[in-house]
Amino acid sequence: MKFKYLLAASAVSTATAMLAVPAAAQSTGSVDFDDSSVIVVSGTRSKDVGGVEIPDSPKAKVTLDSELIMRQAPGQTINDTLNLVPGVSFTNNDPFGSLGGSFTIRGFGSDRISQTFDGLPLNDSGNYALYTNQMIDPEIIGSATVTLGSTDVDSPTAAAAGGTINILSKTPDDEFGVSTTLTYGNVIARGDPGDRMMYRFFGKVETGELTPGGLKAYVSASRTENDSVFSNYGGVDKQQYNAKIFQPLGNADDFISLAGHYNENRNNFNGSTYRYTGEPSPLQDPEDRFYEVSDGTPCATVTGTPGVQDGYNSCGTPFERRYNPSNTGNIRGASRFTLTDALTLTVDPSFQYVKANGGGTSVGFEGASPDGYTGGIFTTDPRNPNRPDRGTTYYYFGGVDLNGDGDTLDYVNVLSPSHTRTNRYGVIANLIYEINPDHRVRLAYTLDHARHRQTGTAGSLLGNGEPVDIYPVNDPLLDANGVAPQKRNRKSFAILHQAAAQYRGEFGGLTAELGLRVPFFERELNQYCVTTDPSGNVNCINGSEDIAEYVAANGGAVAPVSANYNYDAVLPNVGLTYEVASGASVFASYAKNLSVPGTDALYGSLYTGIAPEPETSHSVDVGVRYQTQTVQAQLTGWFNRYNNRLASAYDPVADRTITRNLGKVDKYGVDGSIAWKPSEPVLFYVFGSYLKSDIEEDVQIGANSFAATGGKREAGAPKFTVGARTQFDLGPVEFGAQVKRTGSRYLNDINTIELPGYTVADIDARLSLGYFDEDLDEAYFQLNVMNLFDEVYIGSAPTGLTTSGEFVNIGAPRAFTASLVWGF
Repeated sequence: MKFKYLLAASAVSTATAMLAVPAAAQSTGSVDFDDSSVIVVSGTRSKDVGGVEIPDSPKAKVTLDSELIMRQAPGQTINDTLNLVPGVSFTNNDPFGSLGGSFTIRGFGSDRISQTFDGLPLNDSGNYALYTNQMIDPEIIGSATVTLGSTDVDSPTAAAAGGTINILSKTPDDEFGVSTTLTYGNVIARGDPGDRMMYRFFGKVETGELTPGGLKAYVSASRTENDSVFSNYGGVDKQQYNAKIFQPLGNADDFISLAGHYNENRNNFNGSTYRYTGEPSPLQDPEDRFYEVSDGTPCATVTGTPGVQDGYNSCGTPFERRYNPSNTGNIRGASRFTLTDALTLTVDPSFQYVKANGGGTSVGFEGASPDGYTGGIFTTDPRNPNRPDRGTTYYYFGGVDLNGDGDTLDYVNVLSPSHTRTNRYGVIANLIYEINPDHRVRLAYTLDHARHRQTGTAGSLLGNGEPVDIYPVNDPLLDANGVAPQKRNRKSFAILHQAAAQYRGEFGGLTAELGLRVPFFERELNQYCVTTDPSGNVNCINGSEDIAEYVAANGGAVAPVSANYNYDAVLPNVGLTYEVASGASVFASYAKNLSVPGTDALYGSLYTGIAPEPETSHSVDVGVRYQTQTVQAQLTGWFNRYNNRLASAYDPVADRTITRNLGKVDKYGVDGSIAWKPSEPVLFYVFGSYLKSDIEEDVQIGANSFAATGGKREAGAPKFTVGARTQFDLGPVEFGAQVKRTGSRYLNDINTIELPGYTVADIDARLSLGYFDEDLDEAYFQLNVMNLFDEVYIGSAPTGLTTSGEFVNIGAPRAFTASLVWGF
C-alpha cells in the first residue's frame, strides 16, 4: 500500500543527528589508538568545516559528518553522499538510493573497497561485492570516513586494496526525544515519465539517560516505496529497523554498546533499453529513457492443454521483471575497558545474516532431458537448439505436472534466481599499551567467519508471470523423488584469522606509525554439481550413478568435489606525519596489500585443479594538508603497483561475477580537496582527482591469442573527477548546491569503447519552522532536487576484458524530494 497520507518530508533534526563521533578508523581499537585524546564515545569534533574534516593521519582520509550527510536527499544511500570525496565515483541507479549503483575509489571497484558499519564488514563474503541499496538510514549515521588507500591493521577484509569506508552510527542522546521524517518525491525529467512517486517515513525515539549510570538507547524505523525509474513495471518496497543501547562504565571513556539492524528490500532490477558500443552518435534522447517492458506487461503465461506438449512465452522473463529481494540483519557489539593506567582492551563482536537472491526465469521440462538426465542442465533453448543463447533447463525425474494441465509433456516457464544465505560472525580485539604520552603500541586479533550457502532451485509463476514466492527456496518445485533440481548448489566457508601489531610515536612535530598485518585466509569449497568448463559453468545432475555416467561421457567434466585453499602474507605498513607549521603538515605512507580471489573464480579453478594466484600490491601516498577552524585542505599524490591484478564485474545475464587477471598494473594519480568557511553562514568546498593506470602486457586469452591490453587503461575508472559544493545560511532559509564532473572511462581493458563523461548538479534548501514558532525549533522543511539539469548519461556498466557494451544503465533522471522534519 502506498503511503498516500504522507506529507512532504526530510530527515531527522540536525540537533539530534549531529552527535560528535570521531570516525577516522573503523573499530573501537583503531579509533582509540589513532588519537588518545579523542575517544569514540565522548570526544568532540572541532575540526570539521561544514561537515567536512581531514583527519590528521599518515594516510589520505576525508570524513563527512551528519551536518553534510543530512543535507542530501532523505533515505539516500551513504555511497551517493560520498561522491563529494575526491577519488570517489558513484553512479546511482535511481534518484532515491534504493536500487544500488556502481562505486569506485581511485578506480577500484567495490570488490576492492572495504566498507564497514561500526566495524562490521559489509562486503559480500564470497565475491566481495557491495550492495549500496542496503545501507543504514542516513538519520542515524554519525559520520563516514573514506580512506583513500590501504586499510587499518585490524581491518577484517580479504580484498581491500583500493580504500576503505568506515561508517559509524550515532551514539544515543542524553535527553529524551522523538524525531520523524516524512518524504514525498517524484521524477520530473524531460520526456514523459508520468508519475514515478517515492514515499518515505522515518521515526526515531531516544530514551535519554535511564539510570544514574548513564544507560541510554534509541530505536528507529523507516519505510520507503517508489516506482520503477524508467520502465512501466516494478519498483521498491524497503523497510529498515535500527536500535542501539549504550552503557558508560566507571572510567569516563569506558563503555559497552550493543546495536541491531534489520533491512528488508523488495525490488526489481532497474532496466535500461540503451546499448552502447562506442558509436559517436548522441546518447539516448531524454524521452526514450521511459519505456514499457518487452513482454507486454500486463501479460499471461501459456495455459496448458491436456495431452499436448505445451511451450512457453516471454511473460515474466524481461530483465525488469526480475526480483532482487534481500533480508539482511546484524548485531554489533563494541566495548572499551581500562585495565590499568597504561593498558586498554577493546572488543567488538558481531553477527550478521543474509537471505537474498537475484535472477530471472528458466525453462522447466516435465520429464528427463533428451540424454535421460534430470536436474539443472546448462543447455541451448530446448525447443530450438539453433538459438545461440544458453541457460539452465530444469528436468524433473519421474514426470511432474508443472502447469497443472494433467500431463507431463510440457515446457514451462519457472522462476530460477540464484539464492544465497550467509551466516557470518566476527570479532575485532585490540590490546593497547601506552608506554608514555608520546608512545603507544597495540596488538590486534581479527576473526571473520562466514558460511555461504548458494543454491538455485526453481519456483512456480502465477498466470500473470509474477512469482508465487519471490524466494523459491521456501517452497521449491520437486521431482517425483522429492528432490529439487538446481542450477547451482554449493557451500563455502570464508574464514579469516588475522594478527596485527602497530607502534605510534610522537617526536616533537614528527609522528611515526609502524604496523604489521598477518592475515590467514581459508576458503573451503564444496561443489555439489558437475563443473563443465574453466569459467565455472555447471550441470547439477541428480543421482550419483547419472553423475558418474555424465562425467565419463563428457571428457574434462569434473564431478562434485570439495577443496580447501589457503592464503597468507606478511603485510607491513609505515606512516609519517610532520607538522611544518601550525595547522600545516606533510605526510607519507606505504603499505603492502593482499587480495584473495573471490568465490566464483575459486569454483572455476576446480575444473583445472590450479588454484588462482592472489593479487598483491604496494601502495604509496605522499601529501600535504592544512587544518584550521575555517579551512580543511589536503592534496595527495599516490602510486599503486599490482601483481596478478584481479578485476571483476557482474554479468546481469549470466547472473554471476566474472573475474579476469590483468597481470602487472600500475595505478597513480592525484586527489585534493579544500573546505573553507569564511564566515559562519557560508561554506565553499571544492574537490578533484586525476587517475592513470597502465596494464603492462597483453593478456593471453587462448593458446596463441592475446587481448591487446598492453599500455592500456583499466576499464571502469573515470580519468578525472572534479566537483564543488556551496552552502549559505540566510536566516530562516539555508541553501546548498553541488556539482560534479566525471570524466570519460573505458568499458573494456582493450580501450576500444569509451563511455562519455557527464556532469550532475544537485540543490538543497531548508526552511526552519522555528523561525515562525519557537516551539518548532527542531522542525524544518527540506527540498532536494537531484540531477537538476536532467543530464542524460551512462551510469553503471559492467566492464570486461573485451566487452562490447551490450548492457549499460542510463543514470538517474531529474527528481525531487520534499521533506518535513519534526522533533522534540
